Amino acid sequence: MPVPSMIALAFLAASEAVAAPQAPASAPSPSKPVEEVVVTGASRQGLRTEVDRRSYGIAGDLQTTTGSIGDALRNIPSVNVDLQGNVSLRGDSNVTIMIDGQPSGQFKGESRASALQSLPADQFERVEVITTPSAEFRPDGSGIINLISKKVRKPGYSGTLRATRGSEARYTAGVSGGYNVGKLNLSGDASIRRDPQKFQQTETRHGLEVAGRPAESRYLSQSVGDGHIYSLRGAADYDLDPKTRVGVELRGNRMKLDVGLYEQDVGRDPAGAILRLYDRTGGLAFTRSNMAATTTFRRKFTQDSDLSLSLRLERTDNESRTATAVTTRLPATSVVFEEIRPDNRLDELELKADYVRPLESGGKLKLGADLSLQDFDASFLGLRGPEIGALSSQPGLTNRYRYDFVSPGAYATYERALGKLTVLTGLRLQAVDIDIQQVTSGERFGQNRLNVYPSLHLGYRVDDEQQVSLAFSRRINRSLPQDLNPFRTYVDPSNVQQGNPRLKPLKMNSFEAAWQRRKGPTYYLATLYYRDSRDVPNNVFIDLGEGVLLQTRENLGRRRAGGLELVANGKITPKLSYNISSNLFWNEIDAGNLGFTGQRSDVAIGGRGTLNWQVTPKDFLQVNANIQSAQLTPQGRIAANGILNLGYRHKVTDDLSLLITAQDVLKTTDYVITVDRPDLRLKRRTEGNVRAVFIGFTWAFGGEGKRPKDPGFDFGGGPPAS
Repeated sequence: MPVPSMIALAFLAASEAVAAPQAPASAPSPSKPVEEVVVTGASRQGLRTEVDRRSYGIAGDLQTTTGSIGDALRNIPSVNVDLQGNVSLRGDSNVTIMIDGQPSGQFKGESRASALQSLPADQFERVEVITTPSAEFRPDGSGIINLISKKVRKPGYSGTLRATRGSEARYTAGVSGGYNVGKLNLSGDASIRRDPQKFQQTETRHGLEVAGRPAESRYLSQSVGDGHIYSLRGAADYDLDPKTRVGVELRGNRMKLDVGLYEQDVGRDPAGAILRLYDRTGGLAFTRSNMAATTTFRRKFTQDSDLSLSLRLERTDNESRTATAVTTRLPATSVVFEEIRPDNRLDELELKADYVRPLESGGKLKLGADLSLQDFDASFLGLRGPEIGALSSQPGLTNRYRYDFVSPGAYATYERALGKLTVLTGLRLQAVDIDIQQVTSGERFGQNRLNVYPSLHLGYRVDDEQQVSLAFSRRINRSLPQDLNPFRTYVDPSNVQQGNPRLKPLKMNSFEAAWQRRKGPTYYLATLYYRDSRDVPNNVFIDLGEGVLLQTRENLGRRRAGGLELVANGKITPKLSYNISSNLFWNEIDAGNLGFTGQRSDVAIGGRGTLNWQVTPKDFLQVNANIQSAQLTPQGRIAANGILNLGYRHKVTDDLSLLITAQDVLKTTDYVITVDRPDLRLKRRTEGNVRAVFIGFTWAFGGEGKRPKDPGFDFGGGPPAS
């Protein structure tokens, strides 16, 4: 069936259902607002589980007051965030990150890691983790992390003012607030954050020179500077009548980095004699801007059926300027000035329609359709010259690249409770049309596919405390636009990058079985999972000789992974509580097309834990730690790493609290990756100034709208945030 016909059929089915005769129902009170449209529907605090997802409250984590959302995610089961901000879900980095159920351009491409490390965590109240998504969601990525913004739910006005001062002149300041009266609900937040930038990367390579001689290269890179992040959000919901709600939300954030750079590369022959030596000094100015506007419409009908429509427009701009002087001492003395300008823009449009209708048989049918458009335009300008004022464009360093993406889809899910058994099954049809154009070289590539993605979730309630579940989902992961650009891009004299336009999308079948037991504040969860992936794209390092390393992307033949995840939360004493989780992870890689023979596999283990002590009614202490053992990669390994954080909160009044937090107390967040191939051995260590101490305060203001204390289960283990 052609894709437009498929979408038209889904909309027709929804419209016919809306138009079907309904039994008259008594109208609700005019003062009763339409039910809030949120993904989880959960309370502000606590843990909520559904047949296809889990949602964790993060307000009880003191690190969220002073840290980034990346810091908060380190304390969420199933999620891992490394020093550089790279996020993975049960060992898989192909994760879709959303805000309030909507994809966000700031979490795509090379800027995703920096966005996670810069976006303030206190803008959000919950994190929803969907490890085996149903057909309701687009099939992109192995799983979904959905960040739920803070909402105002009580009449009147309320808000929170917060500020912190940290080591190395760090600071954060922000305000969140809302006003809810009658038919109108307003909410918003604004924040500013300053982070000093201090990173050092050391690298040792053993490879082959062009002449076939073994050689050693030692590379050092240092960066020191400043980073400023500004965030702003505003939202309004209005009830046209007791059954109809319209809404609009505007988001914007801007990150600016100004960094001084120093690099040195020393190449030696087998006898230790220096063959190559250069220094590179200069500075980097980087700016990322993200703006998004979302409009929503929701209409409730009788028998609890409703129709939801949303339209999102988003633009993400990345602008970078690196100006350096390259001083070569061997094999010959020379000085060359360079200016590298990689800029790109991503425009996105997403239109969604969802219709939910209870059936007379007792089940619930959900129909939906969506359309996603992406326009990615990248330019890379490289200038060189003997003097700063005499730079000229270099053909080998300059290119322009375009990527256009069109993806319509439609889905249907059916959910029904059969006694203690809940069944959720679904099917999605998703089409993709991709046009890749390397403007400079004149090369053009394309992809056009229509695929089917089924899902099945089963939940069985053993008794009031225990539940077991089974899940299956078929997923896909498409490469980022930058990963498909065939032009070889200059990074520095020792490193170049090149995309692969013939990369195939990753195809995955995901299976999961879970048992959970919950009684009062105690919760236990055990999950067995297995993923079978084909055509897995991975980073590949190739030694080009003469000290130059190429990083590109290739598809693996197959990857299988599975594991056992355990989660436990409870109280040791009335004042002492804990929450811990661990993940035993097995990974098998078929890297035969990368020069390896046979299967490569290993077992890794990771875990996180938080201990909370309510010392007095006004004093609260928190310790949390995260550790990850070494992990296998297609060409080597990632070394073990971890982090230890401390937090203390003193409640001065019911509205005012003072906080002290310390992160990376033991300085254990170094990121080390190794490559071990017959023609290349590499070890790269990245160190950053993650260790920090913050002192700050939070002040809650407002009258009727102030959030009451929540007696519900708090995953963070601490009292509700002030």
